[in-house]
Amino acid sequence: MNYKKGEFDKIMNTQEFSNVKRISEHELIRTEKMNKLRDLGIDPFGDKFIASTHSKELINNYSQYSRKALLEKNITVSLAGRVMTKRGKGKAGFMHIQDVEGQIQVYVRADQITQLEFEVYNQTDIGDIIGIEGKVFKTQTDELSVRVQTYKHLTKALKPLPDKFHGITDEDMKFRKRYLDIIMNKDVKELFIKKQIFWSTVRNFLLEKGFLEVETPILEVSSGGAASKPFKTHHNALGIDVFLRISMGELWQKKLLVAGFEKTFEIGRQFRNEGMSNEHLQDYTQMEFYWAYADYSDGMEITKELYRKITKALMGTSKFISRGFEIDMDKEWEIYDFQEVIKENVGVDIYNTSLEDIKEKLESFDVIFDPDLGYWRLVDLLWKVVRKDLSGPGFLVGQPVQLNPLPKRLKEDPRKVAQMQIILAGSEMGNGYSELNDPLDLDERFNEQRMMSEAGDEEAHNHDEDFVEALKYGMPPAFGFGFSERLFSMMMDKPIRECVIFPLMKPQNK
Repeated sequence: MNYKKGEFDKIMNTQEFSNVKRISEHELIRTEKMNKLRDLGIDPFGDKFIASTHSKELINNYSQYSRKALLEKNITVSLAGRVMTKRGKGKAGFMHIQDVEGQIQVYVRADQITQLEFEVYNQTDIGDIIGIEGKVFKTQTDELSVRVQTYKHLTKALKPLPDKFHGITDEDMKFRKRYLDIIMNKDVKELFIKKQIFWSTVRNFLLEKGFLEVETPILEVSSGGAASKPFKTHHNALGIDVFLRISMGELWQKKLLVAGFEKTFEIGRQFRNEGMSNEHLQDYTQMEFYWAYADYSDGMEITKELYRKITKALMGTSKFISRGFEIDMDKEWEIYDFQEVIKENVGVDIYNTSLEDIKEKLESFDVIFDPDLGYWRLVDLLWKVVRKDLSGPGFLVGQPVQLNPLPKRLKEDPRKVAQMQIILAGSEMGNGYSELNDPLDLDERFNEQRMMSEAGDEEAHNHDEDFVEALKYGMPPAFGFGFSERLFSMMMDKPIRECVIFPLMKPQNK
């Protein structure tokens, strides 16, 4: 229905619409069609429908047949999906309907369905959801299609879809209305299908290696297991302040090693109250595993195998391009020594320089930093300057003990820890180490972290006395490792926010 100039506004100002939110002309037309369906005895928000196939399966099964062969086969199928195109006049028309796999064309003729069904078809808009049953055939242009014999309306869309040629171009709106972005952009849908493949590959790999999947607390009395600022809230029933976890149950999983489990892992959400960037979010999915009687050299081998398997599951090959780097996961992995890489690239020996020298070097690279940060946090910033030029795949080793109190020290150099981090496309894409199981050493390191915290370091580890006590009962030597969905976003060569299906958004101003 088309309204004459001023007619639509006149309708909207009538008593019938005076107490409802103003709607667009398109919405009013669709509302009238909804009411027309009701007048015909059709529920605009339909009922159960059983589809026998999906679009991709249909195309894969029958595209190779000729028009004549399909006619002879006399194949009947049923499909359900959203109307994405509609064209035709009078007694016949074509539509494309979209299901979870893709799109298929359907052909509707008045003399091949009931009069009621054809009237329902006439009330159908782009965006509506329908179910059809019919015969598979090919058009004159050889497009595989379905000739409709039964037409069922399932859901009326009261708002029109975005323009099919442009989709949603506003970045903020893409995230707020991700459902529309997925409808209009098959690449977005494929992205999240790949994300499921990513995590299922990780889970299946670890299960095949004999790891036990566990669940550990999300709310913790003391945030531990990482150097990050936590979210704090109040537990009303217990009358205590608690924190959302900043690691994937690291200290809990180590207590399970004390308990006698030898291989555990967890995949879940964790939370860090820090800044946002192309690589960082405040709530995201993380995986961590713990492996008794292994060390970080064993960890290098198993994680290399895991990352290669993930890459081939997602890409179908060992190679991909991300952030301008060409990466081949099957090549020999590099070994990057923390001290040597910094020395070679910026001319600073981190064990033989001063705080002022580190600050001057950071300033020379235009790095903005808090001048009150301690020496080792500034060294870590200097490492990040160097890291951005490293392609990988490779392992970073030889990190200073001050940057992580939880790994064992290296016997050959006690200033450093038995830690490895996976480097890909200029970023750390996984972190693991030989776990410190000496409770007295850990207690001393926690005390050092406490002093760092009192000096203003918000990322210093909390002193977890309960965990220290657990270690006093004896935890076997072990390797622990973790990575987040940042690895997936890097492999997809997209900012991490784009790889979250429903990212957190500020409320819109009303």
